Amino acid sequence: MIRKIFTLLLSLSTLLTASAQQNLWQRDYSTSPVVNDDKSVTLRLYAPEARSVVAEGDFTTEPMAMMRREDGVWEVTTAPLPSELYTYRFTVDGMCNVNDPSNSYVMRDVGTQMNYFIIPGERGNLYAAQQVPHGTVARVWADAGDGRERRMVVYTPAGYEDSRRKYPVLYLLHGMGGDEEAWSATGRMAEIMDNLIATRRAEPMIVVMTNGCMRHVSAPGYSEEGMWRPYMSGSMDGSFEALFPGIVAWVDSHYRTKAKKASRAIAGLSMGGFHTLHISMEYPTMFDYVGLFSAAVMRQKEGVEIYAHLEEKLAHQFDEGMKLYWIAIGKDDFLYEENVAYRALLDKEQYPYSYYESEGGHTWRNWRVYLVEFATQLFK
Repeated sequence: MIRKIFTLLLSLSTLLTASAQQNLWQRDYSTSPVVNDDKSVTLRLYAPEARSVVAEGDFTTEPMAMMRREDGVWEVTTAPLPSELYTYRFTVDGMCNVNDPSNSYVMRDVGTQMNYFIIPGERGNLYAAQQVPHGTVARVWADAGDGRERRMVVYTPAGYEDSRRKYPVLYLLHGMGGDEEAWSATGRMAEIMDNLIATRRAEPMIVVMTNGCMRHVSAPGYSEEGMWRPYMSGSMDGSFEALFPGIVAWVDSHYRTKAKKASRAIAGLSMGGFHTLHISMEYPTMFDYVGLFSAAVMRQKEGVEIYAHLEEKLAHQFDEGMKLYWIAIGKDDFLYEENVAYRALLDKEQYPYSYYESEGGHTWRNWRVYLVEFATQLFK
């Protein structure tokens, strides 16, 4: 009996060990993606039982039908692509949003997972890690004054830990459905800042990324709230704007910052642009640099005091003076006309601002470009 039990335990141990280590011997059925010499990209998916496979991504306006090889691998090659970061997914027999199991590089936008690849070149190299001094990305918990610790992502530039230098700060805000991870993961913030600072296109700075959804204290899975499913969450009720001075005070007390208006910038995309608009107006002596990226600028809710008296607050803000008021949007963005109306308001009062118009719509491809363009104009 003892020998039988020992044999059973030994067999079970062997099985568990093999299961735990099975990824060490994982077979690669296909190599995907492959960036070819002409900058085209070949995508492959091993799916021998599938009847149809389609590739979809931001490198094509139409889904691309893939062809099945005799070995069960489906394959398609794009046209040559400009230097950029691209995302893609597969549709297999009508099942959408299938990730590429051969590609380990995945990013999340709200609740959607997407594979990505980078085409080298002028723009793509900004989004890829290069052989340059690297900053530090830290996840920190801060009490901004509402009694709840909230999670933030903070980038400190290369050399921060080894110096006594004080640094200017960029507060970088996400959009509806995003969280404190959005700009560092999908926006490639750290790679962009490392590369801009290393080439002296941007000044060394701290970048603070907050969670702009007051309902949650962190991105999904990083707090006691558990592993909730990401959704189009956000806060446009004045509560985030009211909390923001506490965030700035916490950062100034925990990091070596230049705690003055001339050394602070704030920018955000979409809902984050909305927050940026109102935070910078509500506290006109706090920021000398303001960036509105595809901003929801005309979405004020009635009855919320912090959103009231927009024109009067704008007048006060511009009377205080700023070094840069920067607006950017894509020609196909659904918020384009809203931004046209807002610029007409600024033009009527002859308020100085800079305007950057790009191709495309409400996309991370544009927001990464806007971060590059904005960051290179800060703290000069």
